[in-house]
Amino acid sequence: MFRQHHSTVYLCCALIIVGGSMPSSLHAQSRLDSLQRLDEVVITAKSLSREVIPVQQLSGEQLQRLGSHSVADAIRYFSGVQIKDYGGVGGLKTVNIRSMGTNHVGVFYDGIELGNAQNGTVDLGRFSLDNMEAVTLYNGQKSAIFQPAKDFGSAGSIYLQSRVPRFAEGEVQRVKATFKTGSFGVVNPALVWDRKLGDRVSASFSGEYMYTTGRYKFTYRVDDSYDTTAVRRNGDVNALRLEGGLYGKMKEGYWRAKGYFYRSERGYPGAVVKNKFSHEDRQWDTNTFLQGSYKRDFSGKYSLLVNAKYAYDYLHYLADPRRDEALMYVNNHYYQHEVYASVANRYSILPVWDISLSADYQFNLLDADLTDFAYPRRHTELVAIATALHLERFKAQVSLLGTFVQDHVKADAKTAADKMEWTPTSIVSWQPFGNVDLNLRAFYKRIFRMPTLNDLYYTFIGNIDLKPEYTNQYNIGVTYAKDLPAYRWLRRLEVQTDIYYNEVENKIVAMPTSNFFRWTMVNLGEVEIRGIDVAAQLDWQWGEDWHMTNRLNYTYQKAQDFTDPSDTYYGDQIPYIPWHSGSATAALSWRTWETNYSFIYTGERYSSRANIPVNYVLPWYTSDLSLSKLLHAGPGYLKLTLEMNNLLNQQYEVVICYPMPGINFKAIVQYTF
Repeated sequence: MFRQHHSTVYLCCALIIVGGSMPSSLHAQSRLDSLQRLDEVVITAKSLSREVIPVQQLSGEQLQRLGSHSVADAIRYFSGVQIKDYGGVGGLKTVNIRSMGTNHVGVFYDGIELGNAQNGTVDLGRFSLDNMEAVTLYNGQKSAIFQPAKDFGSAGSIYLQSRVPRFAEGEVQRVKATFKTGSFGVVNPALVWDRKLGDRVSASFSGEYMYTTGRYKFTYRVDDSYDTTAVRRNGDVNALRLEGGLYGKMKEGYWRAKGYFYRSERGYPGAVVKNKFSHEDRQWDTNTFLQGSYKRDFSGKYSLLVNAKYAYDYLHYLADPRRDEALMYVNNHYYQHEVYASVANRYSILPVWDISLSADYQFNLLDADLTDFAYPRRHTELVAIATALHLERFKAQVSLLGTFVQDHVKADAKTAADKMEWTPTSIVSWQPFGNVDLNLRAFYKRIFRMPTLNDLYYTFIGNIDLKPEYTNQYNIGVTYAKDLPAYRWLRRLEVQTDIYYNEVENKIVAMPTSNFFRWTMVNLGEVEIRGIDVAAQLDWQWGEDWHMTNRLNYTYQKAQDFTDPSDTYYGDQIPYIPWHSGSATAALSWRTWETNYSFIYTGERYSSRANIPVNYVLPWYTSDLSLSKLLHAGPGYLKLTLEMNNLLNQQYEVVICYPMPGINFKAIVQYTF
């Protein structure tokens, strides 16, 4: 109890200390017309605080200021989120929303979901922020009924929006070149080139190369024995990302096409166990996709949205005992193909009443060079029917999603039974007072996730009799926003609070068989999650030159395992879910100078189902600081940034036995013209 109370008090004090210092770059740049060319803030017609579903967003300059290397690093600043980071720059990074599990999170890139039918997870560490315009997190689903059926199909969703070309009057092209370097031997050049091809068509190309040795010092301690300083090895990354897009406008609509290519070679640093500090596992990845969207309002009543995508993923994993005698020889290759198509229709029955019908089809193919591999193919059809009522102060949405899955395997293998599920969602929002921006909201959502192809068919491990995992989500919340022009300093306040209860049924877990070296997947887990998320943002201004904005997030979660009533640990907190966590970001701008501070806290938690002292994981926190200067240089503008991360050199682990970096530095040079 003392440790938990101490952690809570520390978090609250830290949030108060940093509570008044983050500027609005949009206001800061409005003073000088010449600086507005660097503005990349996303402007929306509707405040996020009025969304009927709990939503959090980082966009434009606010996103770039965080000192984050990847999308996973940026998402850490949202409430209700846990990131699993397996060892610094080169480690795998996955996200868990409100303790429901990584597989219940849908990740969408420019409106189309990123898929991985093999294991159901998306490594967010491979998506850079250099070409990202906004990162948005929704609990439940997006607050819209006019969307593909897949958008209704996740317990939580992350939307990644890449930059769309924008040109000032008379401009035909824009170029942004960036170079980053710093600790861990980082070499990270990037280029973004936007070109106007006509009045209605534009193109964008971006490329990025990243190399890091991934080496850093960490402290290794053994209880009641000794501690030593070691070096994290085999965390190197050599990665190339290329993207190209075409963007077209037409009367009452738009069309977009995008190509994406990513190739990397990396080492896996592995767990530090029994004085073993070095591992030699290697992995090669190639990920590429082509996708397109077409959206048009044919009249004031009918709209059409069409999406299509083809994706190819290749993974080569090598564990060579000639390099590390502790390894068992593994040299596996995996090949995934995905084809996806979607048609969404919206019809306005009345000006305040819409209905929609969406239909999606997806085909997944997985090949591998494994003995007795099943070579699975999966066909998935989804149908979503939804309706929305939007009165002046009351909004309601109801949707029903149908999911139909058929698997096929090679002739001499057994296949899982076909699946057919219908899952509903209901959402309401009410503004009690017409002249006060106060909104009450609530939603219920039931959804399920199919077992992955690995869960069902992986050699010696898969179990074709697995049932889907189900989640039931209940949420009530309140949002409040107010502009304060009469005050001298505080200009705007936004606050949102949500209380939620989630259930996860038939949770899929790995269990050992009679042979300890062979595990199988079974339905065992029953988890109940109770929590509260609080988020606040304040905008400040002193005179014409000083601007501030600060953002605070806090989460409390009690996520209990009720799998087996006879278990000694029945009702304990599930692994890696802290009771308390939070973050604060703060920035201060003065003319062409800007300084930013960010703080992240994760409270005490346990690394196993058994909440006993041997599995106890200490709280951790990090503080990051950056300083930027904007200069006029030739035909464009030069931005110089120095970042200092983990200022207090905190020695911590997000996942047990995977030490994270201590204090580190990064220098950024960015030129825009």
